[in-house]
Amino acid sequence: MIKFLDLQKITAKYADEIHDAVLRVVDAGWYLQGNENKTFETNYSNYIGTQYTIGCANGLDALIWIFRAYLEMGVMKPGDEVIVPANTYIASILAITENGLKPILVEPDIETYQIDDSKIEKAITDRTKAILIVHLYGQCAYTEKIGEICKKYRLKLIEDNAQAHGCLYKNQKTGSLGDAAGHSFYPGKNLGALGDAGAVTTNDEKLAEIIRAVANYGSSQKYVFQYCGRNSRLDEIQAAVLTTKLKHLDEDVALRQEVAKRYINEITNPKIILPKISNWKSHAFHLFPIRCTERDRLQAYLTEQGIQTIIHYPIPPHKQTCYKEMNHISLPITEQIHKEELSLPISPVMTEEEMEEVVFGVNKFK
Repeated sequence: MIKFLDLQKITAKYADEIHDAVLRVVDAGWYLQGNENKTFETNYSNYIGTQYTIGCANGLDALIWIFRAYLEMGVMKPGDEVIVPANTYIASILAITENGLKPILVEPDIETYQIDDSKIEKAITDRTKAILIVHLYGQCAYTEKIGEICKKYRLKLIEDNAQAHGCLYKNQKTGSLGDAAGHSFYPGKNLGALGDAGAVTTNDEKLAEIIRAVANYGSSQKYVFQYCGRNSRLDEIQAAVLTTKLKHLDEDVALRQEVAKRYINEITNPKIILPKISNWKSHAFHLFPIRCTERDRLQAYLTEQGIQTIIHYPIPPHKQTCYKEMNHISLPITEQIHKEELSLPISPVMTEEEMEEVVFGVNKFK
């Protein structure tokens, strides 16, 4: 079986370095908010190109804390609206509703799967305070038009960079394109920890200060609490692992791009719709999404051929039970993508033989 993502194999690639990093933490005897955290935050800021990185427990928390900080700053208030792509993982929406804000769903472009910037302006009202763009599947969602809209209407631009570590927009890293960005280091991400982990990047000093506090029980000084916060800290072991793997991120993304190029050049089955790539540097290929009108039959067939695939995602957020108030909304493009999307195996450790088998299996489907 060709695994969709072989995490053991990916981790083994840097096993000696990771073992040394973990042992360093064990020997130090300091397991939270120590030097490893500071080192990772500094290195990640340098990599992304922002002044501040604030480590936290996971990617969802990272987004939650961004909106929470804007509420504390008076930039937003409960009931305000945030424009967000309808075609996204539910965490993007959860971060908005968790803060008492209202998500306004905008359809994606059917070819890129990213938010359609031609439809954003129509969704803006006098209650709109921000646009949350999601670099879905690893592809940059930012456009100059989105930047212009934010300036025109004085909106905050927030990035969900959970799936796009190593992605560029005109030689600028995603995660540095807006006012703030949330990052996930879930083990399966391009930059993955050995458990849950996340971070916020920003150039806004006040925002960074508040986020650091609310992620630490609401405290910026021990036993003194300015906010009602939570425990959402990045631990020292995960920080040490991330520092180790960050050194190899660009190399790993380049290997993912090579797998993607192979698929795009060699998958010729007319039943398959391949992702549209305008600029290779603007796609970090966290996932390789294809579309097929017979998606479920294709997935079953590939499973028989020993090729593991995953659907991203079977049910769009607005059709989930937890958002019953949105269930009536019709978003035909989003719904079409969710009915047809299938992600092929892609990783920096795929072998030539595995790539050949995937290409052969997809092309043989009738």
